[in-house]
Amino acid sequence: MTESNYDILGVAEISTEKEIRGAFRRLALQYHSDRGGENKQFIRIKQAYEDLKIGKKYPDTDAEKLRRSRVYSGDTDADIRRKNQILGREISREMRTAEEWAAALNRSNSTATRLFGSKALGEIELERKANGALSIKGNFMAGSLTYDGPVIMQGSITSPTWTKEFATYIRLTRGDFRMLEATENKYKIENGARITVENGNAIIGNVFGRKLRVEDPGGRVGVFEIQEHRTHVCAPNGTIVAENVVNTALLEAEKIIIINAEDDVRLAAREIEFYGGKLTYDCVIELRRGGWIRFHEGFSIQGLSGDVIIKLENGKKIRLFDIKTKKIRDLDVGLVPEGMHDRNSTMVGNKFTITYEMLDSLAKPAKQDGGSRFGL
Repeated sequence: MTESNYDILGVAEISTEKEIRGAFRRLALQYHSDRGGENKQFIRIKQAYEDLKIGKKYPDTDAEKLRRSRVYSGDTDADIRRKNQILGREISREMRTAEEWAAALNRSNSTATRLFGSKALGEIELERKANGALSIKGNFMAGSLTYDGPVIMQGSITSPTWTKEFATYIRLTRGDFRMLEATENKYKIENGARITVENGNAIIGNVFGRKLRVEDPGGRVGVFEIQEHRTHVCAPNGTIVAENVVNTALLEAEKIIIINAEDDVRLAAREIEFYGGKLTYDCVIELRRGGWIRFHEGFSIQGLSGDVIIKLENGKKIRLFDIKTKKIRDLDVGLVPEGMHDRNSTMVGNKFTITYEMLDSLAKPAKQDGGSRFGL
């Protein structure tokens, strides 16, 4: 049975206001920290008294407390996990409702606007427009949403890092996903959120993943493991246009247009264009057959990390640093269109198109699994 605020103060429901106030003062003196009492119990008593003053019979549930609080925090790790679990569940439930609402409007080809969430959880506004596009205003924090049409995003997208149960996943079955004026508004996708645009393009802002050092799940003291939250944007039949992609992220598309990539970024596409001057720290480019890479800037030694790897679809690998100093004249004559570039220029930079065939001719053969070195 749920304990009421009357029970907490030890008074009957028929008690007068004077009796309730007297009970509160007596208990407050008993449990006040200045008199050696328990602060947690004092707070509980004070809240019960405040609730009864406005006619509220029962204390807030955990979910109600979170609705009045925007924080992902608590006094202990257990408090944080419990609060975050409740918060994630509440937001995910709202997103399921939003998905059903948008799908119903799509089926009836209707227009409407509705707020989801709350001031405590964070509000987002969804609007189904006459052209079938879904406008989302506000930050998308957790849960999944699938929509059969284009999406216009006016806000950032994040994902909870404490659990995968309520991870953010936005999926479009057709149409483009576009972050509206992402540069000016500093919109970003982060913390392991996933966006899939099955039959369209993704025009987005900055992309950030996250790595956390967490204590050993087995409880071993002084032992830690790395928890990876790789942010993933996928447009298998379209183009991804992004700004800076940093720290544990994966972009997959037919074509990728990007400014910079830094720190454990994976790019998989047939065509890739770089407009910035940084490609650093454990980045990997996976290039499909018949594809190409183009660098619009002249890279510096500092901007191009020696450990960036290009993987070809046939299994061959080549370090990007190894081709940074390669001259166009070092390539087979048949691989370079005649008269289009100064053959004394480097391959990397200045808009030169580095084709799959060029890289294939320079890369080392893929290692084959064979017997032992003794020929057995």
